[in-house]
Amino acid sequence: MGETEAEADVETSAEAETKTGTETETGSASRADSEANAERIEGTTAATESETISETASLTETPLRVDDLHKSFGGITAVDGASFDVESGSLTGLIGPNGAGKSTTFDLITGTIALDSGSVYFNGEDVTGLPPHATARKGLVRTFQIARQLADMTVLENVMLAPQHQSGESLWRSVLPFARRGIRREEGELLTQVWDTLDFFDISHLAHEDAGNLSGGQRKLLEFARALSTDPDMLLLDEPFAGVNPTLEKRLLSHIHELREEGYTFLIVEHDMDLIMDNCERVIVMHQGRVLADDAPEAILEDEQVIDAYLGGTV
Repeated sequence: MGETEAEADVETSAEAETKTGTETETGSASRADSEANAERIEGTTAATESETISETASLTETPLRVDDLHKSFGGITAVDGASFDVESGSLTGLIGPNGAGKSTTFDLITGTIALDSGSVYFNGEDVTGLPPHATARKGLVRTFQIARQLADMTVLENVMLAPQHQSGESLWRSVLPFARRGIRREEGELLTQVWDTLDFFDISHLAHEDAGNLSGGQRKLLEFARALSTDPDMLLLDEPFAGVNPTLEKRLLSHIHELREEGYTFLIVEHDMDLIMDNCERVIVMHQGRVLADDAPEAILEDEQVIDAYLGGTV
């Protein structure tokens, strides 16, 4: 082989090595890029999953959230930008002087009256402006300062009407023979549940008494029983202890704490400060339609604004 051919072979070999090295470097760079992209994708996915989990946890922790509620009657402002949330499984008090807007806020939350502006969210869903029966179906139920019942019906009948989605409410199911058998079976099961509820509130002995004949305290128990029979997630109780004797008050409190331990959430309007401070782990104070303070009972009792606006300057 001549010198020229040998030099050509050397050059060819060098080119091959250079090409191989380049391909190796390119392959390594490509793999590195792929791995980097995979890490970025994995990181993005993890972040998205984390955000989703965080949002879900937030919805679970605060089932009720109200934002900037406003309501005026003529030239009088009843609720003026109220905003707060309620934690799941909590017993939260809503207090304030007469005319502070507490009951009106309840009305706005549950759709009893239409709000002027603002938003209400329950379990992550916008329920702003829904009528009371629609909010109740979603698990958000309230009671009233003055207990409401069907006076000419018995206590048992009043509570029997409360559970939702009863098959007997459908006209065609109530008249077709094969459907009526299912309705009778469902009513039998419902009757058992209603008796259990009456027993829970210690009013089973009044089951066949007309609701109109009950005392004020007994009507409170009946309304509470009816509200619970709707199978709610959260109960808004508007002055549940007003006009109730101390013995019945203790019984109601016992029921509330027992239900709370079972997972129910409560928001309670009440004027008895000692009762609120002794039983609620969080207190929201309203004044002139606005949220003045939102804190633990101990902090509320030391809040100068609350003392001046509501507690009369002394504690």
